[in-house]
Amino acid sequence: MKIWTGTLAIVFLGLLTIRCGDKKGKIQRESQNIDTLLMKYPDSIPILLKHGNYYFKRYNFSKALSSAAKAFRLDSTNMDARILYADVLNNRPNRSIEEVVTAQRHFAYVIERQPKNTRALVSMASTFSLMQDFDMSFKYINEALRIDPRYRDAYILKGTNYLQLNKIPLAKSSYETAVQQDPEFYEAYVALGNLYQKEENPICIEYYTTAATLAPKDLNVLYLQAYALQYFGKSEEALQKYREMYLLDDSFAMAQFQQGFIKQFYQNDIDSAIIFYDRALLQEPTFVEAWHNLGMCYEEKKEKSQALQSYSKALKYNPNFQKSRDAANKLK
Repeated sequence: MKIWTGTLAIVFLGLLTIRCGDKKGKIQRESQNIDTLLMKYPDSIPILLKHGNYYFKRYNFSKALSSAAKAFRLDSTNMDARILYADVLNNRPNRSIEEVVTAQRHFAYVIERQPKNTRALVSMASTFSLMQDFDMSFKYINEALRIDPRYRDAYILKGTNYLQLNKIPLAKSSYETAVQQDPEFYEAYVALGNLYQKEENPICIEYYTTAATLAPKDLNVLYLQAYALQYFGKSEEALQKYREMYLLDDSFAMAQFQQGFIKQFYQNDIDSAIIFYDRALLQEPTFVEAWHNLGMCYEEKKEKSQALQSYSKALKYNPNFQKSRDAANKLK
């Protein structure tokens, strides 16, 4: 699971953190600009906050924490600095329980002085969510919604809480409400798609397609859409999406692997499958499943030596991969 950062604090299952193509270039230019600005004005609190929030939203917690902590040290009375600092502590993947408690204390400080600060309220709710205290989490979420009934982030966290409580219909309802408040928030469509795919409901394709329309160059979304198409038997449409992903980023091994999988198991095109597995392995040489499937392809072609080499590679990178061990023993 991946914790969605910022005031959202949402668990979006299965999401990757891949950026690509023109988007990658744009992000690189933006980061250079904000870094240059900070170098020019290293003690400017507004610039430190802008820098910290920029990297916080992009999951670069090291840079975000550096700027947030400095801004907070320079002016501990600045509520935006305190909230950003606490948000980074609360959301970074390697956080400790002590850091969550520290973040909670900072949010409480802000709420005491700014009781209508919805970001602080939802962030406080997220600390209780991480502690599995959902009653307290809902208390702060509902307080934020009393202040702003259209506050998208509150519905997102509400959906996450329901998801963790396995109250799936309520989770869906909360995510749908979040989308109503912000129709361009494609991550919520992804979350809904994940929920429906888990139920093996093909309506998930519609949600992934909407998300892909909103974020047409995001490999995260394209992969989920393509895999759903593949899973529900729309092989040609899935292949088209994987090809689009290849054009955006030819280093994304999973797109090549899945094309090989479709060619091998759906279309019985073994030669094409080998080409795609080779492409995947060129990018990810330790891709155990790709080595195993490649071995199966060579075995299908009666090329025993090549098959054994492929199974051997799979076992080199994962000695406990039983399927390759069984296949190799059977060939021997």
